[in-house]
Amino acid sequence: MNEKFAKLNTVVFGISTDKAETQNKFIVKESLEIPLLADPDKKVATLLGAISARGFANRYTYVIDKQGKIAKVYTKVSPATHAEEVLGFIEKELK
Repeated sequence: MNEKFAKLNTVVFGISTDKAETQNKFIVKESLEIPLLADPDKKVATLLGAISARGFANRYTYVIDKQGKIAKVYTKVSPATHAEEVLGFIEKELK
């Protein structure tokens, strides 16, 4: 999947409020192909409105256009189909 995003000159990454060590274990366990940014202080996640009332990070996706602006926010994410959904949006709307 990452190669499809790369062909569209698109960068894909995740962000978590876990520490980097915890994220690395998760990346290995789940065989993730995308990098995860560590945000244990919740600064970026808070700025993006991705912290739940309980203080946990929500699973949101932000698509940022070539001008550096947020083009779309996904607040409902289904891991099984989400990458294709985002890829379709990029191909259709941001080419």
